[in-house]
Amino acid sequence: MARRHLDRPRAGARQLQVVTLAGVTSSHKKPSRSFEPNDALSVTLVSGQIAHRDHIAQSQRLERKFYTVSPGVWCLVGNGLSNQTFVDAPDGIIAIDTGESNEEMRAAIKELRTVTKRPIVAVLYTHFHYVGGTQAVFEEDPNAKIPIWGHEKIAINRLRTTSEIAPAYGRGLVEQFAVTLPLDDVDGVVNVGLGQFYRDPTHAPHTYGFIPPEHTFNSSSNIHVAGLDIQVTPAPSDADDSVTYWFESKKLCVNNLVWPVLFNIFAIRGEEYRDPQVMLRGLDHLLGLHSEHLAGAHGPPISGLEAIKDRVTKYRDAIQFLWDQTVRHTNRGMSSVDLAATIRLPEQCDDDYLTSELYGVAEHHVRQIRSGIFGFFDGHEANLFPLSTQDHADRMIKGFGGKDSVRDQAKHALTSDDLRFAIELASWLAYSSDQSDADKKLLASALRLVAQRTPAANIRNWCLTRARHLDGSFDATRFNTHRINKRQIVSGPISSAVSILRVLLEPNRAQGIDIHIAFKFSQGQKTGLHIRNSVAVPTDGSGAAHSITCDIAVWADILSGSTTLPQAIADSVVQIDGNKTQVLQALACFDVVGLQP
Repeated sequence: MARRHLDRPRAGARQLQVVTLAGVTSSHKKPSRSFEPNDALSVTLVSGQIAHRDHIAQSQRLERKFYTVSPGVWCLVGNGLSNQTFVDAPDGIIAIDTGESNEEMRAAIKELRTVTKRPIVAVLYTHFHYVGGTQAVFEEDPNAKIPIWGHEKIAINRLRTTSEIAPAYGRGLVEQFAVTLPLDDVDGVVNVGLGQFYRDPTHAPHTYGFIPPEHTFNSSSNIHVAGLDIQVTPAPSDADDSVTYWFESKKLCVNNLVWPVLFNIFAIRGEEYRDPQVMLRGLDHLLGLHSEHLAGAHGPPISGLEAIKDRVTKYRDAIQFLWDQTVRHTNRGMSSVDLAATIRLPEQCDDDYLTSELYGVAEHHVRQIRSGIFGFFDGHEANLFPLSTQDHADRMIKGFGGKDSVRDQAKHALTSDDLRFAIELASWLAYSSDQSDADKKLLASALRLVAQRTPAANIRNWCLTRARHLDGSFDATRFNTHRINKRQIVSGPISSAVSILRVLLEPNRAQGIDIHIAFKFSQGQKTGLHIRNSVAVPTDGSGAAHSITCDIAVWADILSGSTTLPQAIADSVVQIDGNKTQVLQALACFDVVGLQP
């Protein structure tokens, strides 16, 4: 079937000439769910990307625009993954969220300067995701005393995602947010659902300027900032440190609850459970404010008392619907996969982009809700003690008559637009004990077709990223390695500089080892690690019979691979007290190149 072609400017412009949208989605057909069974709604852009019509149309909502929300309130959309909002207060400008980098925030301030020259006198964070450009706020006046406000968990949450779980977390970001996709051609990025890009390439090279908040809160509070009274209410959504700011004098609500898509209960990149029940309380509070202006962390602002009430109510109710129906059908004994096949959002959700599957998909959300409530086991007998991926693949291939038979059936499923079955069959081939490049490319072909037919940015980006790895277009194996960043070690807590080793222990190497090592860094800072029973237990170093003494920068060089422990000892920048041989043997148990003999 011939695909429509649309003229889409190259990176930087980001405007789309699309035959849809005027606030809500409208076309000859209702918006799609998950992905289409055929390519009838797939579109080829002039720069080569093939994508679903509704996914392309989302770019129009996310186009770069500096909105005047109300007199003295501005919101920049399309500058990155998140918005930057500015509020004119009696004492100056309050900046809310600073984006992913100094460059991103610098661009936002440049837009601000087109409407006002008043200084920025305070910074507010809605949650920990978009706080990377704060240093740019201080560039206009390096001597300025600018207070920063945010939830007390912001700094902790930033550290959590860059330490023990960093490889998996980072790989998830790469896959979900199209970090490795090209800017054009068939696999080129179109948008990432909440923004045009995860990090706008026009801002590169990106530098990071997070500054922890000096004024923090963990409960509902009334604060006075820059001459304005602001009500702060914790409102967990995709982060447990999210808050809602209510500027009553301006009838303005700034939040991280209402997104320009159906809320992402499940993040394909991998995240902690986002409990809809908790989020509903935040949305009910937001609705109870009766705000006339709504500015979010993502997407265009919304104004009008009735518009906010009607649209946010429907958004809230869509989330409740997913939770309620998941529980209803689970109580009836339905498995996770069958929940996904059964539960569909009501048709009225198709009438507004706020409740459309333009980021994640409802069939994944209901599976996450079930898992979040009841755990991984969904009652299906085959999921109680499943075979390993490779063993399952080998046995299924044998049962289906061998690889040639499975391959033929997979190809037939592809040509018949039976993509779910095609992915199932092709995955057996790709993960079997005698997998071939051709088998991996077959699976890649199935994933690529899903990507071209889904309205959901997360699904398109994930499928394309995985397809490109499978077919050899892009080698993603480096994202499976725990690469320790020197900057993170030096800037983080002393305890985490050593405790990170616990998730890098190779148990077979550690058998029979029982040793407690203290780590003494500059300025009297001390921590410890007790290696025993094939685990590495963090300690404060007290009572250790052995110790390592060095500067934290030297330790960071060792962990990051800039040097090795033996070399550092030879250079006399590391001192070992106690049994040197035992210490070196113990540290060699970790999958860290710099600790190997």
